[in-house]
Amino acid sequence: MLLFFTLGLLIHFVFFASIFDIYFTSPLVHGMTPQFTPLPPPARRLVLFVADGLRADTLYELDENGTSRAPFIRNIIMHEGSWGISHTRVPTESRPGHVALIAGFYEDVSAVAKGWKENPVEFDSLFNESKYTWSWGSPDILPMFAKGASGDHVYTYSYDAKREDFGAQDATKLDTWVFDNVKDFFHHARNNQSLFSKINEEKIVFFLHLLGIDTNGHAHRPSSRDYKDNIKKVDDGVKEIVSMFNHFYGNDGKTTFIFTSDHGMTDWGSHGAGHPSETLTPLVTWGAGINYPQRVSAQQFDDSFLKEWRLENWKRLDVNQADIAPLMTSLIGVPFPLNSVGILPVDYLNNTDLFKAESMFTNAVQILEQFKVKMTQKKEVTLPFLFTPFKLLSDSKQFNILRKARSYIKHRKFDEVVSLCKELIHLALKGLSYYHTYDRFFLGINVVIGFVGWISYASLLIMKSHSNLIKAVSKEVKKPSHLLPCSFVAIGILVAFFLLIQACPWTYYVYGLLPVPIWYAVLRECQVIQDLVTSLLTYPLSHFVGYLLVFTLGIEVLVLSFFYRYMLTAGLTAFAVWPFLTRLWTRAKVTSLSWAFFSVLLAVFPLMPVVGRKPDISLVMGAGLLVLLLSLCVVTSLMKRKDSFRKEELLVHLLQVLSTVLSMYVVYSTQSSLLRKQGLPLMNQIISWATLASSLVVPLLSSPAVFQRLFSILLSLMSTYLLLSTGYEAVFPLVLSCLMFVWINIEQETLQQSGVCCKQKLTSIQFSYNTDITQFRQLYLDDIRRAFFLVFFLVTAFFGTGNIASINSFDLASVYCFLTVFSPFMMGALMMWKILIPFVLVMCAFEAVQLTTQLSSKSFLIVLVISDIMALHFFFLVKDYGSWLDIGTRKLPS
Repeated sequence: MLLFFTLGLLIHFVFFASIFDIYFTSPLVHGMTPQFTPLPPPARRLVLFVADGLRADTLYELDENGTSRAPFIRNIIMHEGSWGISHTRVPTESRPGHVALIAGFYEDVSAVAKGWKENPVEFDSLFNESKYTWSWGSPDILPMFAKGASGDHVYTYSYDAKREDFGAQDATKLDTWVFDNVKDFFHHARNNQSLFSKINEEKIVFFLHLLGIDTNGHAHRPSSRDYKDNIKKVDDGVKEIVSMFNHFYGNDGKTTFIFTSDHGMTDWGSHGAGHPSETLTPLVTWGAGINYPQRVSAQQFDDSFLKEWRLENWKRLDVNQADIAPLMTSLIGVPFPLNSVGILPVDYLNNTDLFKAESMFTNAVQILEQFKVKMTQKKEVTLPFLFTPFKLLSDSKQFNILRKARSYIKHRKFDEVVSLCKELIHLALKGLSYYHTYDRFFLGINVVIGFVGWISYASLLIMKSHSNLIKAVSKEVKKPSHLLPCSFVAIGILVAFFLLIQACPWTYYVYGLLPVPIWYAVLRECQVIQDLVTSLLTYPLSHFVGYLLVFTLGIEVLVLSFFYRYMLTAGLTAFAVWPFLTRLWTRAKVTSLSWAFFSVLLAVFPLMPVVGRKPDISLVMGAGLLVLLLSLCVVTSLMKRKDSFRKEELLVHLLQVLSTVLSMYVVYSTQSSLLRKQGLPLMNQIISWATLASSLVVPLLSSPAVFQRLFSILLSLMSTYLLLSTGYEAVFPLVLSCLMFVWINIEQETLQQSGVCCKQKLTSIQFSYNTDITQFRQLYLDDIRRAFFLVFFLVTAFFGTGNIASINSFDLASVYCFLTVFSPFMMGALMMWKILIPFVLVMCAFEAVQLTTQLSSKSFLIVLVISDIMALHFFFLVKDYGSWLDIGTRKLPS
């Protein structure tokens, strides 16, 4: 059995790792030649303002008085520059947003292996290609581009991370710090000859990262006065900086200004997914090389924003976020970032048609270079007769398009050049995707074959060792045949030779060879397979088909619940009806009614909005009161049985009740303090962390009796959960625990009904009781239902109040009782513990079910098989694009 579990761990590790190897490898390639426009650029320097978390609608719209929140930016739109909407891609987070803006490529999915913290592959950027770059802002963003820059020409100036406090009195100070430091920098430059000469060079960039708007949005929501007032302060700051630049450089007309955002924000103060409020960001450009405002009589867009913003007469030029990188490079004349996939928006340029055509041609060649490198890499490791090139962009077609584009430039047909280059870019991008996913089908088939073999082997082992379905195997000793092992050895050698001659990575050997021993182990159990087939043939066909359909339906409901939360409601409703379709109703009416009541009550939660969208502290207080009321009832009931309730246990329960009261006080006090913008009180923070630490220890001091221990675990974990709650989710673990308690009782009833064992009181069964292994019974068909219930309750624990796969589903206010200073790892850990608390409650309940029904721990193999079948579903649904929410929901089961 130890060998079996070791093999199982290895297979699951390989299966999990394969998802990253197949779907989440970096699309970036290296070895391209830098490409730049051969004509003089219009600007010597570029100033990039990025207002983190700024929504397009909040900037462009007029307030209730009909005036703009950003009068300077609006004046630019109407009199000096060009504007539009920058369409970001999901995940709408700060790191991928800035990478798209400055490096020109979208989220590198291999970053999932690093928790999305940084890009694991070095990449080129506008900053790297510039002669000098000076940047001011958040310590979370600036080092990312300085780290990957070659040489020592990217300078960063960051404030201390502790300034990023969501409970601070005024988050606009983050932006004020940036503006003030930029002014001090230029003032210092006048007295520093070396610095003065550097900032008067050409091809230089100034980057101002403004985090205040994002911080206020998280803390107070985008509809708040704080968020909107921050926009006004940013507008004032931008106006001052622009004036300072013009004065410093003597109005030489060689400065380009770009104002945009990395992502937007939802109405409930989060981002990460693909809602328009998150993906629509502003883009305003002015200065050297930028087109002046264009008055138009009508514009065709699929939205009504122009009328709402009263900008219908000023031409709107929308772009994709990655398109801003080639725009900036062409304006200051530096090479396009090597990994950029952005398409130059020529309508923003105020230059000659020749300059636009040459810039577009350079853009096309730069992306085509990536395609060539990717194709060469794949061709070198594939046998010639097996290599299938990308037919839409053959070598001859590349040559013809480039030759034709050069001919058009020579004959001054500049519009045709732009169209032709855009066609080439789109084909090259398709080809890049084609070669990036070239081996995906081959690897996927190998992994699936291996995993199906593992599921088959685990199922056979369950039926062979733990059930009475299989008949006794004949004791006649048969001479082992050498044909089977020799055949599989030959197959393994052939697979290894095939991979060797293609110079495949070592991971390909793992995926290709692992199915060989697995299927050998399956086919060695041919006698078990024969007995299984014989047993099934004697089973009534209608019963077999019925059970198979129910099992299949149950699996599909579990899978669908990862995408549609209301499927959990459907499943829990079916659970509520279950006792009334069996003899349980006649034997245990109260237990059956309790089961139905709590199942229906729990079914309400998946229908409610995702946690965080509508915070309500009164619901948290209500949940705390329910916990106190339940504690009073339970303690009173236990005290009546003096023989089984000691003073030490009473002390533990009183301590847990006190912890619950303190949690309620901290939640209320912290909320009040943050509303007054007084930050997180130190005493509240100490109590919160102490409560979290004690919740892991105090349950161990309680009685080992099943009921008392489970109730103690609930009380301890609820104290922490209250501190991490912002609304209705505070009630969720309480309802879930009640259903779990009823589940333990109802499973005892089902076993007693079948005559397997007698019912025992939960107060008399000890968790520490050492059960004789001979008392464990064989597995029955009903144990598959128990395993399914466990998996379903675990999924409900995860998704009952939201989707755990994306930070977009969480409200940062959940952790404000513990900390308010931005700390992604600590905040992420606290949120993860919040997710795991319902999971822990379900697992403790299942342990009690195993104990009370004399179920062997090896029954967990059934749970494993069900989970593996689900994982196989999800393997085909994995996405390497979309929001973290989309990616996350398709990765979780594996």
